[in-house]
Amino acid sequence: MIDGVKIKSLKVIPDERGKLMEILRADDELFERFGQVYITTAYPGVVKAWHCHSKQVDHFTVVSGMVKMVLADLRDDSPTKGEIQEFFIGRDNPILVKIPPGVYHGIKGIGTTEAIALNVPTEMYNYETPDEIRLPWNSPKIDYDWDIDLK
Repeated sequence: MIDGVKIKSLKVIPDERGKLMEILRADDELFERFGQVYITTAYPGVVKAWHCHSKQVDHFTVVSGMVKMVLADLRDDSPTKGEIQEFFIGRDNPILVKIPPGVYHGIKGIGTTEAIALNVPTEMYNYETPDEIRLPWNSPKIDYDWDIDLK
């Protein structure tokens, strides 16, 4: 596990009307503060990567469809520097991933439908000076192959 990354299993509560799934509560161990809530989507096979934040913590889950989320620790002061971590998140694995500052992350839509992801970051997006450091999805700085592993 990459240092500072935490996972919360999400409990789905079904009844005859549908389902309820709590994502993040103010009394959760993972919760730090609220900045904003937003959704992002990924079409099947599309990679949206890489980026990280200098101060923002992300709390990321998928509410429809499935994604492969990949984290890469490039932090010089981290005991897990150089580690890569994969998560398959969505309908078949409802989890929340807490991503600390400095950890690069990206997603790939998997399956046959558009995936809808929800993020609850600790900071509001600053349009004038975004807290984002971006790399291309195929950056040589991160040794990761986004192709499907058929092993």
